[in-house]
Amino acid sequence: MKIVPTRLAVSLFAAFIALPAVAQTVATVNGTAIPQARADLLIAEQKAQGAPDSDQLRTAVKDRLIGLEVVAQEARKKGLEKSAATQTKLDLARQSVLATTYIQDYMKSHPVSDADVKAEYEKIKSQLGDKEYKARHVLVEKEEDAKAIIAKLDKGEKFDELAKQSKDPGSKDKGGDLGWANPAGFVKPFADALTKLEKGKYTATPVKTDFGYHVIKLEDSRALKAPAFDEVKGQLKQRLEQQHVERHVAELRTKATVK
Repeated sequence: MKIVPTRLAVSLFAAFIALPAVAQTVATVNGTAIPQARADLLIAEQKAQGAPDSDQLRTAVKDRLIGLEVVAQEARKKGLEKSAATQTKLDLARQSVLATTYIQDYMKSHPVSDADVKAEYEKIKSQLGDKEYKARHVLVEKEEDAKAIIAKLDKGEKFDELAKQSKDPGSKDKGGDLGWANPAGFVKPFADALTKLEKGKYTATPVKTDFGYHVIKLEDSRALKAPAFDEVKGQLKQRLEQQHVERHVAELRTKATVK
């Protein structure tokens, strides 16, 4: 037997399918619904930071949102949202979200390619050279003090003892030891003097930098083994992205009318 829908049934069905979709909620607090979209956003942020998607994570996010809503409702009851300070903070938060969203959108349309990262890797690798050095130094304020230290070294006094008068707090208590380092990590006058030294020798004249006057001793040198590209690829990409953003923001500022 064929069932023919009545006019009323047809009308009810049409009205039903015309109803707007009801937004999903994660919880309802004192009659106020917390949209599922908020939970999804927080979960996505946690996953982006390496947290695995799990029931524990979802429960923690739900609890956080409920806690925020409970406290926010109390703040509204006290009228705190109407204060000038609160409004300023809300404005700043909104501005920050908009700016962050813009930057994310910009990076999607201007991505850093693997070729860009590889080129940066090769550039840094060439700047580092093929050697690293183990050095000691004594840093003093005046040139005559550095010359006096060199004179004492010439007479056979110990470098690590003389280093106690250094004004470099990071090395003075370690006999002036700077550990293994690449010359690129030092200011140019220091690096130039260091790379010219022979093993076991110290500078015959003080080396002047913006920090003062140095007496440098080369303990040893060895071949530099640069980290593999895959080991630093992520860090290099992040740095290039940051540089891209900084340049773009600088460009936007030059175009803006600032009074």
